[in-house]
Amino acid sequence: MNESKNLRMKAARVAADMSQTDLARAVGSTRQTIGLIEAGGYNPTLKLCIVICKTLGCTLDNLFWEEER
Repeated sequence: MNESKNLRMKAARVAADMSQTDLARAVGSTRQTIGLIEAGGYNPTLKLCIVICKTLGCTLDNLFWEEER
């Protein structure tokens, strides 16, 4: 994940009708961490990425893969 905002993760969270707090509780993290990931200010561990994907029903590619330009 690069420094750009993770709008795909935010969109998936909203589509799942979850707040940042809801997602944080579901994955064992803090709301601040979820906010930082969505803002591009924190590079989560692979373990956290996988748990987020499972919780939101998405794949790693869908949420975190950056296409080469």
